[in-house]
Amino acid sequence: MKIDARLDTSLTAVAGDVRAIEEIGFDGAWNTENRADPFLSLTLACEHSTRIAVGPSVAIAFARTPMTVAYPSWDLQRFSEGRLILGLGSQIRPHVAKRFSMPWSEPADRMREFVLALRAIWHTWSTGDRLEHRGRFYEHSLMAPAFTPATNPYGPPPVFLAAVGPRMLQVAAEEADGLFVHPFCTETYLRDVIVPEVTAHRPADAAPLQIALSPFVALDESDVEAVRRQISFYGSTPAYRRVLELHGQGDLQTELHRMSKEGRWDEMPALVDDELLHAMCAVGSPDEAARSLRQRYGGVADRLRLNRPGDAPPPPQHFAELVDALRR
Repeated sequence: MKIDARLDTSLTAVAGDVRAIEEIGFDGAWNTENRADPFLSLTLACEHSTRIAVGPSVAIAFARTPMTVAYPSWDLQRFSEGRLILGLGSQIRPHVAKRFSMPWSEPADRMREFVLALRAIWHTWSTGDRLEHRGRFYEHSLMAPAFTPATNPYGPPPVFLAAVGPRMLQVAAEEADGLFVHPFCTETYLRDVIVPEVTAHRPADAAPLQIALSPFVALDESDVEAVRRQISFYGSTPAYRRVLELHGQGDLQTELHRMSKEGRWDEMPALVDDELLHAMCAVGSPDEAARSLRQRYGGVADRLRLNRPGDAPPPPQHFAELVDALRR
């Protein structure tokens, strides 16, 4: 099981953070597209690291086209000497339509075609074959030599998809190399819902789907409060209701959603009880958190990104003892 770090998108922090991430012994570093373009900071991460995997977890696919994703990911894969993992997610309709002003429809089908188009573009760049993708959502049928990037000896990067609902999980199982599981998840939901879903749809001739988790970790009381706040934020979103319903807390989603519409964000964390907190978060000393993570996700997860939510992630050193404990 690989152990990964969250990488800040701040351009002034990336170089120092990614060097520390390597020194501590992490296997990878992932940033998130919230307040900045993820590919900019990943360029610096590639430049200032030599060993770890790097990538976005996730870049918003529907804010772009397959071609506008193909170019930076191809360049980063070459620049990093094959260390990029491209993580893509759909986001939800309001953000795609109202924030990015991009089309939204049939997200699972659109994501499937997005990945197929992306692979078609990379195939053309790798082989020189004619570019000929004509689908329902995207057409890519023009690639002149003047616009073809330099040869990439490392090949295209693997593609991981973020998925929550059954249809997107099916797309991830059928088309992607890996799955980014949403942080709003419990061991029960992972083992009883996600794993059976992707196992049922993984092609028999495909390599095993890599499962990458981003579990909440709280090593002190400030971490606990940050996690409680994040759970209340995610819990207000209808798309994540299934997780709460599995634990008999479907009504909590209704209440959190109502409060979010009223702008009562600061009151919402109090509704997240300790039972739900501990179901989603490894809490305690580094040794205790390490045991909890191993017990919950050992044998299921291929990668763990240690997740302490907040506007800015803590420095990588915050998790140094936990990384040592996980290694032991």
